[in-house]
Amino acid sequence: MENNWEFVHPEWLWGLCIIPLAWIWMIYRRKQRFNRYRYSGIQELPGSLLGNIRQWTSVLSWLGLAAFLVALARPQSSKVFQQPSQNLGIDLMMAVDISASMLSRDLKPNRLEALKAVGQEFVDSRTMDRLGLVIYAGEAYSPVPLTTDHALLKSQIENLRYDLLEGGTAIGMGLSTAVNRLVDSQAKSKVIILLTDGENNTGLVDPTQAAILAQNLGIKVYTIGLGTNGLAQTPVAKDARTGKLIFEQRPVSIDETLLERIASTTGGRYFRATDNESLKEIYTLIDSMEKSEIDGYTFYQHTEHFHPWVWLGIAFIALELLLNLLILKTAF
Repeated sequence: MENNWEFVHPEWLWGLCIIPLAWIWMIYRRKQRFNRYRYSGIQELPGSLLGNIRQWTSVLSWLGLAAFLVALARPQSSKVFQQPSQNLGIDLMMAVDISASMLSRDLKPNRLEALKAVGQEFVDSRTMDRLGLVIYAGEAYSPVPLTTDHALLKSQIENLRYDLLEGGTAIGMGLSTAVNRLVDSQAKSKVIILLTDGENNTGLVDPTQAAILAQNLGIKVYTIGLGTNGLAQTPVAKDARTGKLIFEQRPVSIDETLLERIASTTGGRYFRATDNESLKEIYTLIDSMEKSEIDGYTFYQHTEHFHPWVWLGIAFIALELLLNLLILKTAF
């Protein structure tokens, strides 16, 4: 939802530029209209409060005119609501590895936190699609099914932790769980983004078989290997006394052959993210490649704001009339 302010007829605002010039011209004409009298000195002449009021009451009418011009320009605010079309466009599942190795510090501040930031930005960019989330480590779980409630999805991504599931990296389980979420989808395009920073080392489902299942269901899988080339500060144990994780330099080991096979089997692509920027660029690239052809519905709710300006203009005119009629005893 977006809030926008605008003037429907902005050409009326040009009148605000003319008002000061017109007021100066009127003052000049008024001085030319009255007779002048010469005095040998004006020091003894008393000052007149009413005279000063009379001189400036005309300002009120000009202010009233300015308020009416703003009202004629029709200031209004508009709220834009976008509603995705049902069963059309793209259904997309994000399958995310949350094993302990995702705390490695080759990305800043670590892989998991970098992924959370980029993942939430990706969700914001997919306003017209249904999205869901699968998390996996030694087992797999789907905290968010396909939904248009992107705020819920972003909050779940923000709350991801490495200790939500048993340890390990069950890529096959993560992929098959995401595929299962898309089985009943009637969308024109079904996509999975599978991210991992390691190798398949546990789980009951073979990743290659899960990829074949995705292919048979018309699901495209983009795979991302997350981790720098070389060594990374990786958690290897937990301090028994303090409970804090112990980090050591360990080689980054990603089964790129498997990830490339999954992607090619399903018609997707494999990417390698070695730092925060490349991870963001990969999600941006996938976002541009998987654009929905269905725009859905856009609703506009307009709220008019000219009424206060009308009342302000009336108030200025009424005040001038009251001053002239009741205090100055003159019409104008």
